[in-house]
Amino acid sequence: MSNMNQVRSFDAVSGVIVAEAGCILESLNNYLIPHGSMMPLDLGAKGSCHIGGNLASNAGGLRLLRYGSLHGSTLGLEVVLPDGTILNNLATLRKDNTGYDLKQLFIGSEGTLGIITAASILTPQLPKAVNVAFLGVKDYQAVQTVFRRARQELSEILSAFEFIDEESMRLVKIHASLRDPLSDSFPFYILIETHGSNKEHDDEKLSSLLEKLMEEEIVQDGVVAQDETQVTSLWKYREFIPEAVSKHGKTYKYDLSIPLPSLYQVVEKIRVHLESQGVFDPKSESGLIRAVTGYGHVGDGNLHLNVVASEVSPRVAAALEPYVYELTSSYQGSISAEHGLGFQKAEYLKYSKSPEMIKLMQITKKQYDPQGILNPYKYLPTLE
Repeated sequence: MSNMNQVRSFDAVSGVIVAEAGCILESLNNYLIPHGSMMPLDLGAKGSCHIGGNLASNAGGLRLLRYGSLHGSTLGLEVVLPDGTILNNLATLRKDNTGYDLKQLFIGSEGTLGIITAASILTPQLPKAVNVAFLGVKDYQAVQTVFRRARQELSEILSAFEFIDEESMRLVKIHASLRDPLSDSFPFYILIETHGSNKEHDDEKLSSLLEKLMEEEIVQDGVVAQDETQVTSLWKYREFIPEAVSKHGKTYKYDLSIPLPSLYQVVEKIRVHLESQGVFDPKSESGLIRAVTGYGHVGDGNLHLNVVASEVSPRVAAALEPYVYELTSSYQGSISAEHGLGFQKAEYLKYSKSPEMIKLMQITKKQYDPQGILNPYKYLPTLE
């Protein structure tokens, strides 16, 4: 039986790769690097996740800011429908305006409409110059200011802009045994990455930006990677957070999209709410909840909220849900930014989608899968 993990073709001129769904994301990237290309998607789980699963959940990743979502870079799909029909739409064209763009139905559908077996994906050129800066700032307002300035002054070379709060960094330093890259601790940290084609040009742009931000005291401290080893080391502080929070206790994880000006308010309000429910003492880890942390992708408004408890507790669950989703809805946010709905969030879809939109999604599901054999109870709320 095939593992469906083969690269069927790659065109180095157009940059289009056709790969089967069982291919590991990191393996695809390693395949492309000698050809001067790279996958447009990068995840912390790249060493184990499959491209088919990435497409089915519309994974976002660390560099969506620069390379966009899979909805944009995927040119075609091969999909097995519930009745066994094989939908062969492995187009390699960037422009095809003939009828409905059917592939978009399956990207992010979490296997509820069909099973993705292969994909054709447009891959970007491998950058010739990569820079990473790690900065410390005094508040979330400074995070926003740095992001705005980075967009203005780094423009086309800005590939990632991540933020980490002090509590996330504390857990990373505990569980990863990493030294603080800066001379002091700060309420917020920022990781900026650039991808470009001219090292001297990119260095000058980044240095100019950081010099101005330091002079204006928007950034209190910072360090810039001097080589590839330091680039990898600085990324570890961001990439190790999920593992660090899991090592610290039983973690309730939320993947939210929030308008950027309000993004960190969600974390602050969750802390206040949990304190009012008697399950969290911000000055001690002696209660049910040991930590409430926030970090994520500023470039696309994606907040990763983590509530770390000493144990799985009905009291914690009741304090969190549906409050987290109600709060997200009050900011016109999304209850799932990049990891899908699955079983747990299906019944909460109403906090992000209108009744009319949910009904149309249910009609689509019934049209494609009238017997309900693909991922039943997943993705959509129970029909009333």
